[in-house]
Amino acid sequence: MSHLMNTYARLPVAFTHGAGAWLWDSKGKRYLDAMSGVAVNSLGHAHPQFIAALNAQLSKLIHVSNLYQISEQEQLADQLCALSSMQEVFLCNSGCEANEAAIKLARLYGHNNGIEMPTIIVMEKAFHGRTLATLSATGNRKVQAGFEPLVSGFVRVPYDDIEAIKQVAAHNPNVVAVLVEPIQGEGGIRTLDKHYLAQLRKICDQYNWLLMLDEIQTGIGRTGKWFAHQHTEILPDVMTLAKGLGSGVPIGACLAAGKATGTFKPGNHGSTFGGNPLACVAALNTLNIIEHDHLMQNALTIGNFLQQGLRARLGNIPGVVEIRGAGLMIGIELNKPCTELVKLALAQGLLINVTNDNVVRLLPALIFSKTEAQQLIDILCPLISEFLSQPA
Repeated sequence: MSHLMNTYARLPVAFTHGAGAWLWDSKGKRYLDAMSGVAVNSLGHAHPQFIAALNAQLSKLIHVSNLYQISEQEQLADQLCALSSMQEVFLCNSGCEANEAAIKLARLYGHNNGIEMPTIIVMEKAFHGRTLATLSATGNRKVQAGFEPLVSGFVRVPYDDIEAIKQVAAHNPNVVAVLVEPIQGEGGIRTLDKHYLAQLRKICDQYNWLLMLDEIQTGIGRTGKWFAHQHTEILPDVMTLAKGLGSGVPIGACLAAGKATGTFKPGNHGSTFGGNPLACVAALNTLNIIEHDHLMQNALTIGNFLQQGLRARLGNIPGVVEIRGAGLMIGIELNKPCTELVKLALAQGLLINVTNDNVVRLLPALIFSKTEAQQLIDILCPLISEFLSQPA
């Protein structure tokens, strides 16, 4: 019996090693990994160049305090700003920490502008983390239940509803920022209208709000651009990153631009481990390999191949509501809860996930090949077809 706290409904499998898009369990069985650690293992498993860079850094320096200059951290900040056109970077260890930093930055920005009760607009079905502030920003009552009182200072609107934003703007003078995912991951791979972010950018400029994008799941090449908002012409004031940034080594980032820059001063925020040399080397090499190996183009190519193949096999089957996503972030919405598909796929040697109860979520590594994509289609589609054919 494990002494771990019972915080996860774990599947009955333990992996011992991996290579590329494949994992092996303790019994020697091989699995096609279509989740990549929930969008974390961008480079797959045991990427030789990545491992060599980590090993080299391990022999030099793992951690020094942020009381001192860290050259790897400065290099990473420079590279992230070059890729994003943002101007400042705070480095931390996870997505919820990056979002905590964004929430604190927005509140301080509001106070600096004379607003005593700064309020942030957040979305229904959003997911921003499990700390108290990010939990409060999250739009999922099941995740929040039992942890009240929640943190105040948030007002919630429907996702992809620009009129709802305008209504809040007309009636709430305390708003200082909007926090939104360009694609909702935990919310069911829900996408925005192509004009939404541009309209939101205009409203934020009009009211002097910060436009804050949670790109923790959508960022670092997953949708075929470095950041999902780059499919549009807008630039956010704040952007949060984590998951794929370190290819499995914990790291998060909160980036600022424009009117959000200069908000944090020494002493306003910090992190003991944030931006340590090992994590920064992991992130720098992740970015360099994605660029050198053209993995963003691969995400687009393989993502399109997957969506076309899934539509061809599942598109006309009753019970398949929609197949949607961008790049290697794909959701298959069914008309009934389908969490049992996770175990059925596991038995067939395929790792998938179900989110929002009825959406099969696929987040393969950016190194996924066409052959592996076809294997995914060939395993998953019969499982979904058989599942939907069963009486309720």
